[in-house]
Amino acid sequence: MKATAKTKALCALFAGVMLSATSVTYMQTVKAEEGLPSGISKVMVKPATDDGPLDEIFSGWHFRSKETKNLQKDDFENPGYLWVEQGEELWSAVDGAKDKSCKSCHDDPAKSMKGVGANMPKWDAKLKRPLTLEQRINTCRTKGMEAKEWKWESSQMLSMTAFIRNLSRGMPMNVQADGPMKPWVEKGKNIYYTRVGQLNMSCSNCHEDNYGKYIRADHLSQGQSNGFPTYRLKWQKLGSLHRRFKGCMKNIRSTPYKVGSDEFVALEIYLAQRGKGLQIETPAVRN
Repeated sequence: MKATAKTKALCALFAGVMLSATSVTYMQTVKAEEGLPSGISKVMVKPATDDGPLDEIFSGWHFRSKETKNLQKDDFENPGYLWVEQGEELWSAVDGAKDKSCKSCHDDPAKSMKGVGANMPKWDAKLKRPLTLEQRINTCRTKGMEAKEWKWESSQMLSMTAFIRNLSRGMPMNVQADGPMKPWVEKGKNIYYTRVGQLNMSCSNCHEDNYGKYIRADHLSQGQSNGFPTYRLKWQKLGSLHRRFKGCMKNIRSTPYKVGSDEFVALEIYLAQRGKGLQIETPAVRN
């Protein structure tokens, strides 16, 4: 059933109340940082270009409670490391008709995968399109190993992406934004600023216009992607960036795109470009 103009107006009003009536800015309520996540030297950087929408770029870590931060500070306490460890085991696991593993082609991941997670999504010249880390892994599995694809949110895929991204921890995000990637950046930017759903909201309404304010009982962050895949306390497990995209779209009463869709890939590229310079924190811990 289509929403009437009155219903849309009420939904928009409700959304505004959620963001403003109980809003207290982050800087008014949270003191200076007390330590940083393990392997991270900074959680705030200046934008890579002067034409960006933000004066300062903050990691989602910056907006979390002391209790949540403490979970990420210590690798032993960080629950996301269960997936990183499983990914390390999968690296050497033989699979597929060719009886190969990731190690068969890439050998020592500490050398071959260092920096890979900081540069994804990346342009694939043969396929003439960008690939996310998940898509790159599945391409390796189907072409190089002749093995079945892993589902996007499967334990295997989350473990492998967490393992590979963790090998770039502390390195700044540096996704290509020019050349053949430029149209994808623009597509992602358009999605980021387009209002959708019954609440008639865009990504920017929360993560640019109102970051640092309370929404319900949580602080809104800038929506940066440097910690994904991320362990969310709400999920009680690790989850991908595209799962977070879907959740946001559902929250504003919009029909989400599919994980791995061109729309979400473009949005991921734009977010990575928007947060360029922030250090990889995978696996981050968030509310």
